[in-house]
Amino acid sequence: MANGAIAMNGFTGLDGGVGGVLNGRYSEEALNAMVERGRVHSAVYTDPVIFEIELERIFHRTWIYIGHASEVANAGDFRLRNIGRQPVILVRGNDGVVRVLMNRCRHRGAVVCEVEAGREKVFRCWFHGWTYDNTGRLLSVTAPEGYGEDFSVEEHSLTPAPRVESYRDFIFASLASDGPSLREHLALAAPMIDLMIDASPERQIEVDAGAHKTIYKGNWKLVGMDGYHPNFVHASVVAMWQRKADAGMGATHRSDPFDGKAPTYTRDLGNGHAMLDLRAHRLLHYPQYSKFLAGVPGGKEYMDAMFARDSEERARLLLAIAGDPHTGIFPNMQIIHNQIRIINPLAVGETEVVMFPVLLKGVSPQINALRLRQHESFYGPAASGSPDDAEIFERAQRGMMAQVNPWIDISRGLARETVDSDGAIVGNVTDEVPQRAQMRQWVRLMTGAESSKSAAARASGY
Repeated sequence: MANGAIAMNGFTGLDGGVGGVLNGRYSEEALNAMVERGRVHSAVYTDPVIFEIELERIFHRTWIYIGHASEVANAGDFRLRNIGRQPVILVRGNDGVVRVLMNRCRHRGAVVCEVEAGREKVFRCWFHGWTYDNTGRLLSVTAPEGYGEDFSVEEHSLTPAPRVESYRDFIFASLASDGPSLREHLALAAPMIDLMIDASPERQIEVDAGAHKTIYKGNWKLVGMDGYHPNFVHASVVAMWQRKADAGMGATHRSDPFDGKAPTYTRDLGNGHAMLDLRAHRLLHYPQYSKFLAGVPGGKEYMDAMFARDSEERARLLLAIAGDPHTGIFPNMQIIHNQIRIINPLAVGETEVVMFPVLLKGVSPQINALRLRQHESFYGPAASGSPDDAEIFERAQRGMMAQVNPWIDISRGLARETVDSDGAIVGNVTDEVPQRAQMRQWVRLMTGAESSKSAAARASGY
């Protein structure tokens, strides 16, 4: 076999020296060998065996974003979500507590909730009629005389996710009974979540404007933070923003933030999280943007409220970025532009992306309407941008099926990245810092390696 090659049918390993598939599973050594400092074996994106291991070791073990508390604002409100392939119910019980419950009857395993969203006092299994309240407690079984005296109703409640924690009303769950806390997992990404929430004068957002979904024929890891692609995949959109720089999305972009010359950066925030840091670029154009915002009904009042609440520096930053931290939270969440998105892996070559527009509490209806129109213009089903992404992801997935030379390159900017004072690894906005961040965490979780590496260790290798 050629040096560095991997035979995908009966995987023989790198240079013939790494153990491969045993009883249908890759060894940890083989998984580790698939990711090098500046390249990744495309089997990571195309092999269904690896996909199954990802579900087990990543989605079923680490923290997964489930939803925002405003989605279940009232007692009985629920939303159906997934952790990997496992269906769960995000629900606020009559006791006011938000829970994540496994959507599985304790009798014969059928789902007890089939509607994506709503408000219910009880969930009833349609198989045999077992009924649960909205805290998950089993209320009754049909024909109870068929069960013995030792049958315990209390012991047959809906099973909760082993761990549920929230950060500023962003609700995460983990199917692992122990592990790092949510705050440890978020690491340097937590302050980036703050950037979205604190853009509201009331420091609160609302995620109740509906959602739309797209499914593309490609791997879930293709949805990354990538500042290299906009001027190619979205060339017509960038040109339109520049032609209409005083309105809509153009007013928040002005000059091109992705041309490699703007003060825009990529950041590895640790634990697989990454950011396209547009803060300095947005601040550079704050005078023009503030003029645009002042012309929107309620805009002046919004700006006045922000400057009255925060320091001038903080208020300018929050207004300039307009609640857009442009951050990916590994493995299944992004907060970019005016939305939160959830990434659901369906198969090795199929992914669902669900996008939720974010509204700010305490601003005028006109400002929130503008946010919705901006969201629709780029991310809607017939929008100018998001369909481009789905198309290019599918082309990448098809191309990676060519396995004569199976390695893909993620080395852009490797020689020029630096470590910031907060520990983040920083590169040019077009550099593949986020892709390397993603794959480092992928290796750690897939092989059980320690995840709390320093930035210097992260930068030097895997």
